[in-house]
Amino acid sequence: MTFSQRMRILTKSLAVAMAVAVPLALSVPQADARVGGGMSSGSRGARTFSAPPSTSTAPNAARPFDRTMTSPSPGVGTPGNLGNRGGFFNRPGLLGGLAAGFLGAGLFGMLFGNGLFGGLGGLSSVLGLILQIGLIVILARLAMSWWQRRNAAAYAGGPSRFDAAPQPQQPDAARGLGFGFGANRATLQIGPDDYEAFERLLGDIQAAWSNEDLNALQRLATPEMASYFGRDLQANAARGVVNKVSGIKLLQGDLAEAWREGETDYASVALRFALVDKTVDRASGRVVEGSDQPTEATEVWTFLRQRSGNWEVSAIQQV
Repeated sequence: MTFSQRMRILTKSLAVAMAVAVPLALSVPQADARVGGGMSSGSRGARTFSAPPSTSTAPNAARPFDRTMTSPSPGVGTPGNLGNRGGFFNRPGLLGGLAAGFLGAGLFGMLFGNGLFGGLGGLSSVLGLILQIGLIVILARLAMSWWQRRNAAAYAGGPSRFDAAPQPQQPDAARGLGFGFGANRATLQIGPDDYEAFERLLGDIQAAWSNEDLNALQRLATPEMASYFGRDLQANAARGVVNKVSGIKLLQGDLAEAWREGETDYASVALRFALVDKTVDRASGRVVEGSDQPTEATEVWTFLRQRSGNWEVSAIQQV
């Protein structure tokens, strides 16, 4: 076998590996170490598959749920529903067709000796291959951002069966707690005590997570969210690490929406907060991820309470 033939085989193998890796990289969300694992998890009652309205704290659309136990209504096509079915390459319509067409054409050409998008006659073509795949990744990510903004506008701005009544104005006392009104007034009255509870839960959840206190997490969150926290803690234990989050400080918060379903109250709140997020080796205490330097995070947390009960965390969404 000549050197040219060996290089052609090697290059084709590289092309196959990258063609498989690109869609996986696009469909798997980036994970963070802090509570929730950088994923969108939980449920928002009947609004689970509707994007929370944007606020000044979180102007970008909240990411659809990666993990939820809520089933969509029959025939409902929503951003959350689509997001749980395999990522970008399963998007319907133009975007999915373009993405599938790019990969399909590339694999066809590769298998028949023409390379991913043209001739791979030698080693010099590998650079061109990498550049082309990099361009596809950039275009795909831009398309994903456009798709999320398009769907967020369609669902956040559309009518809702829970917003028929006039929306009451929030009390001015909420501003003194670091929370603003955001762009949306709520159909459920949210007062200063509620905002204090939201801020307190933000810190208590992070502390229980850092202490790996599943009992505390079960008191502070819904059974669904507590199950996700427990699963993530088990994954950390299997890796021999523990995630330590400290220095939680709420920087800004806005109410996205609040509503009532039967005997259950819901409130989705955009939270921007500072924290120190580091993962250490369980045996030696050596920092393996993160650092002692403060960072910032912005997420949309949804809280629920049964009538006359306490607020619990029912969902965390990335933005």
